[in-house]
Amino acid sequence: MLSSSARRGAAVLLSAAVLTTLSACGAAPDQAAGTAGDGKSKAQPGAATSAADLGGMDALVAAAQKEGQLNVIALPPDWANYGEIIKAFEAKYKIKVNSENPDASSADEIAAVKSRKGQTRAPDVMDLGIAFARSGAAENLFAPYKVTAWDKIPAGQKDADARWYNDYGGYVSIGCDAAKIPNCPTTFADLLKPEYKGKVALNGNPTKSGSAFGGVYAAALANKGSFADIQPGIDFFGQLRKNGNFIPVESTPATVEKGETPISIDWDYLNAGYAEQFKGKGVDWKVAVPTDGVYAQYYSQAVNKEAPHPAAARLWMEFLYSAEGQNLYLKGHARAVLLPVLTQDGTVDKDAAAKLPQIQGTPAFPASAELDKAKATLAEKWDKALS
Repeated sequence: MLSSSARRGAAVLLSAAVLTTLSACGAAPDQAAGTAGDGKSKAQPGAATSAADLGGMDALVAAAQKEGQLNVIALPPDWANYGEIIKAFEAKYKIKVNSENPDASSADEIAAVKSRKGQTRAPDVMDLGIAFARSGAAENLFAPYKVTAWDKIPAGQKDADARWYNDYGGYVSIGCDAAKIPNCPTTFADLLKPEYKGKVALNGNPTKSGSAFGGVYAAALANKGSFADIQPGIDFFGQLRKNGNFIPVESTPATVEKGETPISIDWDYLNAGYAEQFKGKGVDWKVAVPTDGVYAQYYSQAVNKEAPHPAAARLWMEFLYSAEGQNLYLKGHARAVLLPVLTQDGTVDKDAAAKLPQIQGTPAFPASAELDKAKATLAEKWDKALS
């Protein structure tokens, strides 16, 4: 449940009905196309803002199965358990999922939506860092759609117009190979120690990668910065680079296994996955959420406004926010946005929930304007600080 690459597009924020398959019953021969069984007109999939607009879940499933395919992008199979999630969706609905460029960033996703407008290979759905979800919505790239579980998603975790909503997230953490590092760091302050020279890495470039963005934000909080001031985080990594501790190598499962990035600043659910993935392979991966820079982020889901498979796109969203989909995220050590609801109604996977990295205290989240400022500051200052 880790992934390589910059796919970790800039994210930010933390915090069911199980879908049913359709029986093979068709409409009556004399029923006009585009009408429900009661004769009332129903929306076309691309205009549907809820399953009810299409006549209910059975009708949505039927429309999605008729399309037969779903295009996804930037979903590494070892990231938040997406490999199992995709397989479960395909098995449940008999819809082929075309997964392109798993290690792409959120910026790449937005670029694909724009450059492939009107093409059958355009992404149907997106998994985005919150900064990109907000900017994409502002550019009118997403279709408003309320999943069945819409009312259960906290107001602070969704766009009021249903153009995006948060799905899963985690905390910035420090992963460390105890087989190679005698004393694993547990705080950002620790990372400055000479013993970690040439050993500290981020998962990508923070101007494009959500996990790296989160790492810099957390470092800012650990160094007297704030959500409105990410500069101390940039300065911190500049100092790490200057003293030789920070290496400009993108941390991935491969670099961890090879020992190239023995200390990796990444999401806790990804680092927790490394611990499981490489157990018994000579890697003793330890995970710590730094107490001096506690920062949480969520990733958001969105439907391409011009999705080539609009019904399948909406069915995918329904699946992700069902109890089944949310529990699959939990199996990948990610904190599902509906975890409190699943816990309350008894549908949570208790074993998976118990394995989540333990956190003390309640996280705070930056406002939209603060995120925009941080993103702009990184774009302007990062490369210079690390040169």
